[in-house]
Amino acid sequence: MKQVIIYILSFLGILSQMSCDDQLNALPTQSKVEGNVIVDQKSAEVALNGVYYCFAEGGDDRGTPSTQWGYSQEIVPAYLSGYITRTSGGNLDENASVQATDGSAEGIWSYSYKLINAANGVIKQMNPLPTSMFEGERKAEIIAEAKIMRAYGHYHLLRYFTQFYDTKSEYGALLRDEFVTTTNIAQSRDNVANTYKLILEDLEEGIKNAPLENKNIYSNRWIAKALKARVLILRGNTEDYEEVITLTSDIIENGPYELEEHVRDIFQTKGLTSKEVMLGIQPLPNQVTRYDTYIYNNSAQYKATPMFKNLLKDDPREEWMLGLLSPKDTIYAITKYVGEKIEECYAIRLTEMYLLKAEATVRAGKDLGDAKEPLKTVMGHAGITDFTKIDAITNRDELLYEIYKETVKNLMFEDGIEWSMLLRFPMEVILKVKPAIREKNYIILPIPAAEFEKNPTIGDQNPGYSKI
Repeated sequence: MKQVIIYILSFLGILSQMSCDDQLNALPTQSKVEGNVIVDQKSAEVALNGVYYCFAEGGDDRGTPSTQWGYSQEIVPAYLSGYITRTSGGNLDENASVQATDGSAEGIWSYSYKLINAANGVIKQMNPLPTSMFEGERKAEIIAEAKIMRAYGHYHLLRYFTQFYDTKSEYGALLRDEFVTTTNIAQSRDNVANTYKLILEDLEEGIKNAPLENKNIYSNRWIAKALKARVLILRGNTEDYEEVITLTSDIIENGPYELEEHVRDIFQTKGLTSKEVMLGIQPLPNQVTRYDTYIYNNSAQYKATPMFKNLLKDDPREEWMLGLLSPKDTIYAITKYVGEKIEECYAIRLTEMYLLKAEATVRAGKDLGDAKEPLKTVMGHAGITDFTKIDAITNRDELLYEIYKETVKNLMFEDGIEWSMLLRFPMEVILKVKPAIREKNYIILPIPAAEFEKNPTIGDQNPGYSKI
């Protein structure tokens, strides 16, 4: 019962802070989860905004309503990958030592299920409403947008808590495709194949019925295609790579997005106004939570590891992604976002589509020249002018690693893309980047101990970890 109350309150909580306008600050007119929260198009838009608020990890930061995307989506994957560490040290330095009680794992887990449950609440209440109650195709669009967000939540769980690399594995996600009530709270985790199946089904509906265009803090058909490309390249079948190439090519050639001439401008001056941003997180007024995540009281909360500094050595991005906070400082802080747009976050950028296309082209066994073209394109927008090294590569594994390095340099601290790509390599490559992972069991996180207490029927813990 306690778990049910938590899920219901989370849905009510996000609704209470949302409106159907971009400021996301008006109260809804209804207060019950069951029956009458969504009664017309206006209340449906309010509820859908609640889902996006959950996606942005909206909450309270020392008395100020804030979007708190930064830690779980940006810091944790960079930490797991070995590119940053706490200035005072921390448990994520050693992936194999992460416990089921670790707050970082719990944060990712709870974030995902709050988002999923909010989306399920909207889907459940939208389905019985007549289409005539909505303008045009808006009913189908709202359901599709909610399903895209549900797919994102399950994808988040897939890449952090399941054996995503083995479609025959029983260690899949705990799938939630219904709003949580007292009758369905007890549930077992599913297998990996079914996890992929549900995610891809939701994304297919998004591709079919979501709006073609939308403000870039909301999803649309292009976002569904981009997320599908992420999911397919993670699954990694031969036919998946072919479809990734098709999807990313479609987005690049036909989507309403453009690469920023200078990638630095996105983070420090243009923010969400950039046409490169496909899906972003709009900050709430007066929040400082993201700035404080990186730099608090002019002190670096996290510092670049030697590996990250070496990766950026002699790269044009070195001067603005890392910096000393004072002349006497010896700790290189993360300064990628420092500027007037620091509170704005980025879930998907067009650059990622170029890099996914390059990776899929190599993995599909196609001509390496076809993979080098999108790679060099994004490198050029980052200020690289000498492509001699890339042009000389004739080995597929070597080119894949160059794509990975560019992914790290370009997409670090955005949505865990660097971590996800690292895990697509064989273990010998993963351990070359971060030996502290130790073995394959530890490329995924443990299911939080609290879940076993609230839902004892969930099943086994991930191999290598304890339930407590």
